[in-house]
Amino acid sequence: MNNSARILIIDDEEGVRKGCCRALQPAGYITETATSFQEGLQKIKQGPFDLVLLDIKMPDGQGIDLLEPIHHEDPETIAVLITGYATIEMAVESMKRGAYDFIAKPFSASMLLIAVERGLQKRRLSIEAKRGQEMESQALELARSKEEAERLYEFKSSFATKVAHELRSPVGAAQSLIRTLLHGLAGEMNKKQREVLTRVDTRLSALLSLTNDLLTLAASKSLEAERPLQSVNVQKVFQRVLERLRDEADAKNIIIQSSLIHPDLNVRATEDGLDTILSNLIENACKYTSSGGSIRVGAERRGDGIKLTVADTGIGIPTEDIPHLGDEFYRAKNVYRYSIPGTGLGLSIIRELLKQFGGHMEIQSQEGIGTVCMIDLQTWKE
Repeated sequence: MNNSARILIIDDEEGVRKGCCRALQPAGYITETATSFQEGLQKIKQGPFDLVLLDIKMPDGQGIDLLEPIHHEDPETIAVLITGYATIEMAVESMKRGAYDFIAKPFSASMLLIAVERGLQKRRLSIEAKRGQEMESQALELARSKEEAERLYEFKSSFATKVAHELRSPVGAAQSLIRTLLHGLAGEMNKKQREVLTRVDTRLSALLSLTNDLLTLAASKSLEAERPLQSVNVQKVFQRVLERLRDEADAKNIIIQSSLIHPDLNVRATEDGLDTILSNLIENACKYTSSGGSIRVGAERRGDGIKLTVADTGIGIPTEDIPHLGDEFYRAKNVYRYSIPGTGLGLSIIRELLKQFGGHMEIQSQEGIGTVCMIDLQTWKE
């Protein structure tokens, strides 16, 4: 048996110390000895010890007075008193002050081993109980933290949704009035007035884009999560998105190459959700690709799932920014160098939808070369 527990023997009688060591060491216990009250106190402070065998009467002090420093160093250390002067009164007093057991002199090796093993078993149970209480306390704290985080998250989402709804109507109305002026329907303007109103229109477009992204993000976290997943045809959604964004690509002279997408590729998602994912990816590709560049889109089977790919020849993403993509409002540093507008919410929306669809996104990019976004989704199984 290899117990490897550390035991301190404090006794002024050499025979008792040696006898305890002879009994305990073969059983695998690690022993240390002290010959006096003061030496015992010093070793207790140096600790730690699992169990202390403690003589009650020593020339320079009472062993019972060491119980407090023993438990100050480690409340779970077991103290077993060894004495030839045991009385009921002393036993009661010792127990009150933290002693676990008594061994009356003279004692046999077997008696000592039984008392030590019983004391160490008590220590193990006490430590396990304490650990269990700590784990329970931590679990309760985690549950409270999770509940608080969810409450704050709901408040933030609700607040963002309300603000976005309140902003969209007046921003849209203001932009409509600005464009009325720009089109000359309210009279002629000079060049300076037109430049100012054009800048206002650009800012309103950015604000409206942010408002719409906030609403889409809120929907991806609530409404989409409540919708049952279904079989969605990839080719159908791809074609619809490409038709919608074709003019934007043509305006920048960007060529969109569509790989052959099999008409029978169906994924486990919602149609609106898949539309949002592909729209955000292709809009980003158009936004960050210079005039004359190209975008490649496609879909293919991969094992038990389907991989959707959107690759561009745009400005690319710095390596250090890639791990942060998908964080709300996060944008790669190089977009500011190119003065490209955006909200930093597009990939956040995609990430939320993929959580619900059981999907995964991988982004590979090289600054100045381009970016490849790959979406893995599960196939629909009846």
